[in-house]
Amino acid sequence: MERVITDHGYSERRACGLIGVDRSSFQGRRKTGGDATVRVRLRELANGRRRFGYRRLAILLRREGMRMNLKKVYRLYREERLAVRRRGGRKRALGTRAPMAVPQGANQRWSLDFVSDALDDGRRFRVLNVVDDFTRECLAAVVDTSLSGARVVRELGELIARRGRPCMIVSDNGTEFVSRAILRFAEDTGIEWHYIAPGKPIQNAFVESFNGRLRDECLNEHAFASLAEARRIIEAWRTDYNTVRPHSSLGGLAPSTFATRSQRDQTAAGPNL
Repeated sequence: MERVITDHGYSERRACGLIGVDRSSFQGRRKTGGDATVRVRLRELANGRRRFGYRRLAILLRREGMRMNLKKVYRLYREERLAVRRRGGRKRALGTRAPMAVPQGANQRWSLDFVSDALDDGRRFRVLNVVDDFTRECLAAVVDTSLSGARVVRELGELIARRGRPCMIVSDNGTEFVSRAILRFAEDTGIEWHYIAPGKPIQNAFVESFNGRLRDECLNEHAFASLAEARRIIEAWRTDYNTVRPHSSLGGLAPSTFATRSQRDQTAAGPNL
């Protein structure tokens, strides 16, 4: 366009008319380089958290003061080719999708479940996950090759000593959870132990959701040379999950942040109740 104007002495209006280009398109100038810093940081976050989508990455960017709308983050996310690849071959839960009633405060209900994985040498290990259904905090992720009912009771006892006693505990009907040790523990502590219906994992949705995140973002991302290494990596991920990782059902807050804010709000509202 500029060459036509310069070589032939045409006005801008006439040159645009001859070539068929709108004048506003010619007059506009593309802004370049303004997003370089954001792109670099977006790539760094995506490389560090490979299973995060653009929505959670956008929350992390906002926490660092890089404020922009979600559409722009999505555009940069696509241009940098950071899309999370889908994992194949996973079975999906079937059956009812009716949601469970959400507790109204911390320590009202805990959910328990196991996740299994293997070390590099093929030895299997299990992870006992304990989740507070209200705050979504992972209260414990106990890693060992064997986790009996007696071991579950011991871990729960230590957790209660630190945090306090829950009103209810929810689990499936696994062998460890229906053992005599568990039944005696529930009777001695007065905690109501609720078993979900067989084949209905959705009835224990909070810990099932956590298990999926643990599997996707931690277990599938690491190869564990030893049990000690597995404990260290899983505990580091648990800490990050509780204190940093944005949780979509908590409005983008990390579970520990949500727990602190909820406790503060309840304390402030206490005299008015």
